[in-house]
Amino acid sequence: MSEPASISLSIASRYAQALFEIAKEENGLKTLEADTDALGAALAASPELASMIASPVVAREDQASAMAAIAAKMGLSTVMTNTIALMASNRRLFVLPQLVSDLTARIAAEKGEVTAEVTSATALSAAQAKALAASLKAKVGKEVKLKTTVDESLIGGLIVKLGSSMIDTSVKAKLAALQNVMKEVG
Repeated sequence: MSEPASISLSIASRYAQALFEIAKEENGLKTLEADTDALGAALAASPELASMIASPVVAREDQASAMAAIAAKMGLSTVMTNTIALMASNRRLFVLPQLVSDLTARIAAEKGEVTAEVTSATALSAAQAKALAASLKAKVGKEVKLKTTVDESLIGGLIVKLGSSMIDTSVKAKLAALQNVMKEVG
């Protein structure tokens, strides 16, 4: 891991730990989870927001006022709003994506959940997602939350990443394996 990335993770981890412990003391983990999901969705949906929090050109006060307005509009909790304000005043908003990831992992661990990243060629139906989650739950013995994405280049099948293991049943991977076998023969 590069040094700047590990520093960002370290900074985000400290904020996440403090925020998580405060929410846990106040029995506000459900609220924290909702705030974290909303903030993650906002960062994913808005490249302008991601650019603004990472920009060293935008003044600290401008970042703080923009984030305060966004937090108010999103209806984030007081604890999350205050944490974002503190991060803005300390010029630490650039670690917001890592904060969201860290909080998501802490909340999932507290709830006894694991997250599986699922990439499919087409969007999964509700029944397919439920069946896949049940199958993975039987394998790991914990509740499984699916994070799904669509990649049409897979042609068909799935790629499932769960912890350190990965299962690739995509047609693209099978064709690549077949191509490698054919190269060895010829």
